[in-house]
Amino acid sequence: MVNNQKIRVGVLGSTGSVGQKFIELLSNHPWFEIKELAASEKSAGKKYGDAVNWILPTPLPSHIKNITVKNCEPNLNCQIVFSGLDSNIAGEIETTFAKKDYVVVSNSKNHRMDEDVPLLIPEINDNHLELIKHQAYGRGMIVTNPNCTTIGLAIALKPLLDNFGLESVNIITMQALSGAGYPGVSSLDIVDNIIPFISGEEEKIEAEPLKILGQLTSGQVQNAKIKISAQCNRVAVVDGHLECVQVDLKEKTTSDEIIKAWKKFNGEPQRLKLPSAPTNPIHYFEEENFPQPRIHRNIDKGMAVSIGRLRPDTLFDFKFVILSHNTNRGAAGGAILCAELMKAKGYF
Repeated sequence: MVNNQKIRVGVLGSTGSVGQKFIELLSNHPWFEIKELAASEKSAGKKYGDAVNWILPTPLPSHIKNITVKNCEPNLNCQIVFSGLDSNIAGEIETTFAKKDYVVVSNSKNHRMDEDVPLLIPEINDNHLELIKHQAYGRGMIVTNPNCTTIGLAIALKPLLDNFGLESVNIITMQALSGAGYPGVSSLDIVDNIIPFISGEEEKIEAEPLKILGQLTSGQVQNAKIKISAQCNRVAVVDGHLECVQVDLKEKTTSDEIIKAWKKFNGEPQRLKLPSAPTNPIHYFEEENFPQPRIHRNIDKGMAVSIGRLRPDTLFDFKFVILSHNTNRGAAGGAILCAELMKAKGYF
């Protein structure tokens, strides 16, 4: 696809940390071209380079600096808007854009559990895009990607559910600072410390996988019947959520069979060779001290899920460790992959 055929896109909440990650990942995208940037009233009317406090290690793309930031109103000259808006304001703004015929791909939590909105992980539940047909937005639509921790967990659980069945899941997370946005957690709170509470996080992790792993029947998602218990902690890591998981399976199996299921797992993004898709959604490490955030978070463009330390458990059947990049796979990168899937499937 040559440049003049690229689909025009905008970024809502473009000056925030997720908005910046959207810009970084979209700046040289083969299918999408950034044409519009929108943010709060204090940024509107300014050149993006003047409005943003760019916090990413990669330089602000030169062709983005001079784009004038606009208000988050549905008068943008683009077809798709990627939403990195704060959840305090995202819901109403995203609905307004969808009603004005925009395709809204959102990283915010507000519409995730709406009955007619796909909560999408492209490797797992691409068929849930059928829910769009039940939305009352005309040519507009809303699709969401899940919570950053949910994504890594659900990708690890899907092969287990399909091959052995799942009864219950216990998860303890160690979540990176970037998940709290910028400026995020105060240094005086996190240095020499772990914070054993992240507002709303445990509820999301216990609810969202049930929808993602659920079955689409007669235009509705029937949630998966799995018991999930979560405890969440904020730790002094910049990027990369680590999750310690215990599972009870419906069928007896072996560690070798589980590892084989993980290694074989792939989905529509891999079959369609979508630009942001990892070659292998899951990487399993045999080394007993892997995965580690600093070393492994960027595997396969930061879009793969790393798993290690699978072993039998004394309370559950098995336990293992998951690592995923929370701002690539878990936020902007995951949302862009959703949009790529929608394009490949002919939704716009």
